[in-house]
Amino acid sequence: MSISDLFDSGFQKRNQDHFASIVRVAMSDNVITDDEKAFLDRLARNLDISENDYREILKDYAKHPINPPSSYDVRLERLYDLARMVYADHIKGENQVVLLEKLCVGLGFKSDNVKYVVDKALSLVEQGVDNDTFAEEIKTMNR
Repeated sequence: MSISDLFDSGFQKRNQDHFASIVRVAMSDNVITDDEKAFLDRLARNLDISENDYREILKDYAKHPINPPSSYDVRLERLYDLARMVYADHIKGENQVVLLEKLCVGLGFKSDNVKYVVDKALSLVEQGVDNDTFAEEIKTMNR
């Protein structure tokens, strides 16, 4: 196995784990809506998740760990994806917010700040901001 094969398999595993985290949010109410399904389909394509892996992750998403990214910018990108998933059907239920808070801790956000981060993230997604604006607003929210 070459170095590039090791890198590719590690990268693919991280993408699968990230995708599984988003599936957890979608499944928090035990239903994947049409909007959530469309988002999962697009995200799977963007993360290069194969059809077979897609089906397997949907069937057993809980077996994938939440791997916190080491880069703060990547952490914010994942938070943006997760917040959009929670808000996909424009109804942020209590279970989904609690799950998003847990996922934020899993992503590496400090547990004592996570309620504020989630509230701000959902507010920004509700406003329809793009990824860059989202990241900047979260980075400067304490100023």
